[in-house]
This record gives sequence, C-alpha cells and structure tokens, in this order.
Amino acid sequence: MIYDRQYYLDTFGVTERDIAELAAEGLRSGGDFCDLFFENTSYRDILLRDGEVSSGGFHIDYGVGIRVLCGEKTGYAYSESTDMPSMRAAARAAAAITAGVAAVGDRRTSDHRHFGRPNPAADRYPMLQDWRTADVAAQLPMLQKLESLIRAKDARVVKVIAMLSSQVSDILMYNSFEEMKYDTRPMGSLVASVVFAQDGAIENKSVSRSFRKGGEMLTDALLEELASQAVQGIDERFAARRPKGGRMPVVMGAGASGILLHEAMGHAFEADFNRKGQSVFSGRMGERICRQGITIVDDGTIRGNRGAVNFDDEGVPGQYTVMVEDGILTSYLHDRISAKYYGVAPTGNGRRESFRYNPIPRMRATYMESGEGSAEDIIASVKKGIYVDQFANGQVKIGEGDFTFYVKSGFLIEDGRLTMPVKDVNIIGNGPQALADIVAVADDLKIDDGTWTCGKEQSCPVSCGIPTVLVNNLTVGGE
Repeated sequence: MIYDRQYYLDTFGVTERDIAELAAEGLRSGGDFCDLFFENTSYRDILLRDGEVSSGGFHIDYGVGIRVLCGEKTGYAYSESTDMPSMRAAARAAAAITAGVAAVGDRRTSDHRHFGRPNPAADRYPMLQDWRTADVAAQLPMLQKLESLIRAKDARVVKVIAMLSSQVSDILMYNSFEEMKYDTRPMGSLVASVVFAQDGAIENKSVSRSFRKGGEMLTDALLEELASQAVQGIDERFAARRPKGGRMPVVMGAGASGILLHEAMGHAFEADFNRKGQSVFSGRMGERICRQGITIVDDGTIRGNRGAVNFDDEGVPGQYTVMVEDGILTSYLHDRISAKYYGVAPTGNGRRESFRYNPIPRMRATYMESGEGSAEDIIASVKKGIYVDQFANGQVKIGEGDFTFYVKSGFLIEDGRLTMPVKDVNIIGNGPQALADIVAVADDLKIDDGTWTCGKEQSCPVSCGIPTVLVNNLTVGGE
C-alpha cells in the first residue's frame, strides 16, 4: 500500500525540513552519506490450541534509525521517539562514531540516485483489508474452521495448533542525496501445526502460508489448501524407514526444496561476503559455475510475495536480479555500500529487521528458473538414489560452502521409480560443487509461500523456490 507523502510525514510527526536538517546533522562531523529510516509497525497474533484460544497479542514498534557512512566506518544510532531533540541526539551519536575518519573524497555508498516518487499504481502489496482495523474476533472462526477441516481429513489427528499473525509497517526513508521513499508494508501469516498418532507412533507436521497482503488473504480456498497439505503424505511418514547411506544422485522436488538453494548457494552470492573475501564465489564474477541452461535469480517484484519490496530498506527500487545466467555468475546481491565497492548499481537487496538495525545485503525471493525437462523423466533417469521434497535444520559454512540438511520427507528411487518412503536422513554436500553437479532441471518451478524467515545477524522475511532438479552426487547420511 502506498499513501500520499503527507500521511507518512504526519505518522512520524516530522516535516521535510526536519528530516533534511537531521541528514545534515549526521554529516556535520565529516561523513560521506547519511540516511534515515522511520518505522511504525503494528503486530497482532492469535493462537488456537485444540479449539480454544490459547494466546493473543498486540504491540507497536516505532522509531527511527540514522546511519552515517565515512570512509570504511559506519555509525548507527536509533531513537524510539521522533521528537526533534531525540532524533538530533541519535544523528549526533551516529556521526560521532565516524568522527575523525578521513573522508575518502569519493562517497562510500553508490552514487546511483533514485529520485522518483513512489507510484501507487506499481504497488507490489496492495492491502484491501487493513490488519490494523480488522476485528480479531471475526478472524477466530477462520482458525476454528481450519482446525475442523484438518481433523475431518484424518482420524489420526490428536492435536492442532493454529496461529494467525499479522503486521503492518509504515516506512519513510530519506537520505543526504535528498531521496525520499515511503510505503506501507502488510504481512499476514497462517500456520497450522498438527500431531498425528498411529499404533503408538507419533508424527508432526507444520504447514503455513504467508503473503504481503491484508485480511483479504483469509479465504475458504486458502483454508482448504492448508488443511489438505497438512494431512498429505502422513501415510508415508508413518511407513518411512531410514535407508542405507552413501554417495548417490539426489532429486530435489519442486518448491520447498528451494531452501537448500537459499542457504547453500544464495548466501554465498550476497555481496558483503564477497567484498570481504568470505564467500566461495569471491572473485568469480563472469565465470561458469554450473551447466548451461541454469539460471538463478533473486526477485523482489513478485506481487504479494513474502519477499517482495517496492523499495529495499535503503530506498532502492526492488527488482528482478539474475545472479546466475545460463550457468555464468553475473551478479552479486548488493546494498549501496557493496555496489559502490564493485562499481555497479545497487540491486535493491539492502534490508534490515527493523529501525534498530543497519541495512545489509539480504535475499528476497530466491529461486532457480524452470528448465526444459519433466519431473517424471528426471526421476525415471535415476537407477538408484533418493528423492527429497522438504528439508529442515540446515547448517551452512559460507566460506567453504559446506552444508548439511535434515530431510523431513522423501523416497528411495529404484530403477526410475519412487519406492520406500524415507526419514532420519541428512543430505551433506558443498554448495558450489552441488551447483556444478546439477545435471537436469525440470519445467515445474514452484515458489513456496511458507513463513520463511532468514537469519543473518538479523531476521528478514524471504521466499524461496526451485523446479525439480537432479544433483548427480551428494552424500546421504543413513544406515
């Protein structure tokens, strides 16, 4: 949602003259660049446990963060009040951190300017029903209906926890380039955690949907979709066994398997890791890192997506960024600082958890584009291997690229067919090597709309996806 400029100035009780004065105050000690990030976020949540309301909450986070850049130093301070004395004190505190640093003559941040006003017609997250004015009591029947749908679909259900959470953020940004950006960012998340019991055995499954939308996202169709997914594959989970381990081909199913792409490869494309020489892809721009036909992107333009941005948290327009094109590394993910270092335009990846945090390069919606094969043909091509479609508890070493992921659900592949369901399996590999070992990509890209949150010093909402792909050689930890 994008309101008129005065709405945001009034929300924070400031004038254009005030914010220009604060930016100038930040530069008074010799800084190269100053920016302001105002935030007013309302959070609501309600949790239903076995048909009864278990908890609910509401709170507001409000304030401004002020950043000053000078040379290789960053000064950052924030205020939970937007009265001028408090904000001046924050600007002076940020400036004091960089005081005494020799200015480098050339600004540390990218000189690319973005003066255009926010355009409501191009808004990527219109909000038809504002979460802030919604009647929470009217939302409770939706959670109760979700639980009833889940219980009606499987007699083995013994517990259902359903949660609806929402937030709406008014954002205003201004910097010493005299750029001003603003928008209102909604987010709704619906989660169901289900416990199943059969012959003394217990299985758990969680499903979720999250969108940058208002209350209009709560539809009967969404409830039915979540309930069906909650019980899908439970027979296989109870029947699953731990397979023999070893090195073998791994087919990653479309959709949620994209978390491996995000963790094992996406982070290594973030420009701060590369600028500091910490990524395995440092210094490899323009090189072939995987087969022809493979394209990997980070996309901030998907309407209503959890990772969508009209502007990143530095005021740079959100965009579709191709990181790997036809197997060639073509771009890192940049904030303003790394873009200046590399002499390129920022890609709209400067993101932060809240006004209390400095922006850093972060992903948005990271996925691999579809290829030309079919999932069925890819599986049929594997003599002996494993098929996985959901991962959990991943660990990645950015510097080396080594990763380990726990498989929540999957199957053995024997003679080109899915056979025994498997569990208690770890997939172990190296990101760059796994990327190089992708030998087939299907035409079934699916972007998963779950409640994905990326933790990299701070938390940010993201999205991920992938088509069905065949990685020729990974280590499967089993018996």
